[in-house]
Amino acid sequence: MVQFETIENIAWVTLKRAEKQNALSFEMFKQLDQIIHKVRANRQIRAVIIQSEGEHFCSGLDVQSVIKRPSHIFKLLIKLLPGNQNLVQRVVLGWRTLPVPVYAILQGNCLGGGLHIALGADFRIAKPNTQVAIMESRWGLCPDMGTSIILPSYVNQDNALLLAMSAERINAHQAKEYGLVTVVHDNPIDYIEQQINSLRQHSPDALAAIKQLYNRAYHPPSRRLLFLETWYQIKLLCTKNTRIAMKNGVKGSDSKPYFKRAKWK
Repeated sequence: MVQFETIENIAWVTLKRAEKQNALSFEMFKQLDQIIHKVRANRQIRAVIIQSEGEHFCSGLDVQSVIKRPSHIFKLLIKLLPGNQNLVQRVVLGWRTLPVPVYAILQGNCLGGGLHIALGADFRIAKPNTQVAIMESRWGLCPDMGTSIILPSYVNQDNALLLAMSAERINAHQAKEYGLVTVVHDNPIDYIEQQINSLRQHSPDALAAIKQLYNRAYHPPSRRLLFLETWYQIKLLCTKNTRIAMKNGVKGSDSKPYFKRAKWK
């Protein structure tokens, strides 16, 4: 479901589940995690390009398939220590740890988990037909894939809150204005190849040092944020309102009223 190949020292990572708009299954999370380790181990690689087959980048988590297997939810969220990264956080923040530039090519729907993975890339090149959204609130959940660390350097707090609370889609040009997209381009591959050819003229060690330095400057480590993301998600998964939200979020379903809010500090 996720293809990995290296061509002329460029790693191509391709989501291959077009019939499901490349919705993320449990197996895809595991494969992406393994690919990040493979790239890190290969010191010949000069750049990574994340792309997808079909008309859409990724419609987010395949909620229906994951909730059918409660053990998969546990495996996605489990971590040895509260501040460590779990699987869903690693497939976003892992791209940041790679000592090479990482590009994501976006088109069509780039929603929920798909947008979070794209935000883990250093650069997001979007086709004009791209739509992005932070979708978790539609299912009664909160974003929990590590982007609470990334978003503050991209998006103002009011816009981040609006996107996350409303789960509304915005187009590619709006996403660029917000800072979620780097460039809107009709032919992202041409654009990225030009960028990579230019970067090949520079020392790979210099590029690695620059990326590591700027990651520390813009995204300081925050083990507490990683803990809170997971803790809030687990708390939400245990509430009656989340079960109602998941039913209400399905197209064509009758909307049911929510219970009063739980205690939040």
